Amino acid sequence: MNNFIELTDYDATIHRDILDSLLREESGSSAVIEVCENRAIATVRSLLNSRYDCDAIFSAQGEDRNVLILKICLDIAVYEIFCQHNPYKMSDIRKERYDDAMQFLRDVHDFKANIEGLPELPAETQTDNSPWQIASNEPWNPYF
Repeated sequence: MNNFIELTDYDATIHRDILDSLLREESGSSAVIEVCENRAIATVRSLLNSRYDCDAIFSAQGEDRNVLILKICLDIAVYEIFCQHNPYKMSDIRKERYDDAMQFLRDVHDFKANIEGLPELPAETQTDNSPWQIASNEPWNPYF
């Protein structure tokens, strides 16, 4: 999809030898990582696209990336990698981090939380995407 997540980013989330053992160091291991990263980014995009400019967020590279979004994407990607390997032997911390990331994204989507520093969509677009819409009929003059 893109190069938002780099292989070295996993070092802060999971030990390299654990990641290698999950991927079984096969020739297609980079394809597995890419699929899991794409799933994670698609999940995050689907919950942020009503408020934030996802194209700008995920086109950032290196130090320009938002660290919170990167952490959430990594947690979801690692969860996806564990699910691909053996979901029944997944550690509780992986499940908790995934659940926490998804709950935070739902809170952001529902306008209960904000992510500082992300490029926002124009106010009119956010209003159109808001789950809280108030509308009424045009006022009419009851006098003749």
